[in-house]
Amino acid sequence: MMAKRRDMATTLQLHNGAIRIVVVADTHGEPHPKSAEFIAAQHPHHILHAGDIGDTRVLDRLAEIAPISAVRGNIDANATGVPDTLTIDVCDGDESLVKMVMLHIGVNGPRLRADSVRLARAEDARIVVCGHSHVPFMGHDRDLTIFNPGSIGPRRFQLPIVFGVFDISWRRVAMKHVDCESGQQWLP
Repeated sequence: MMAKRRDMATTLQLHNGAIRIVVVADTHGEPHPKSAEFIAAQHPHHILHAGDIGDTRVLDRLAEIAPISAVRGNIDANATGVPDTLTIDVCDGDESLVKMVMLHIGVNGPRLRADSVRLARAEDARIVVCGHSHVPFMGHDRDLTIFNPGSIGPRRFQLPIVFGVFDISWRRVAMKHVDCESGQQWLP
């Protein structure tokens, strides 16, 4: 029997004109041993988890660093209370600066899936955040920005163990990936 789809929305406010959001995915219950240290070093105002949590205690540990919002991944059937999709509205007071939608499976390769595009457009979002592939990625498709933070869980194939960071202000939305083995910015 298929679980009923659950969607949620949250609003994040700028702090002194900016907000830093760390984005993780695919922890599979075993985040890299240095991930918490390197995430905390980013001084995030909020953390997003794009699914395949594996063990919800991972969320509790991340919440010790900053407030967290998460979506369920394909291995998270037992993550009760965690929605399938999340709309994130980053605001300064009553003014919306940027909307994002987060779901676990959002792309086929570098292209957005049709359901991801429909969701983003229905929510008036400009950014689609997703996980699943473990491949760190940022790009554009159909006038939407795509961001996959990669994975901070067990290494898959030869892929890096990384997470993402958004720095959002009135002037810009900047994105990057951070390597969990070095703590430095990761570039392909």
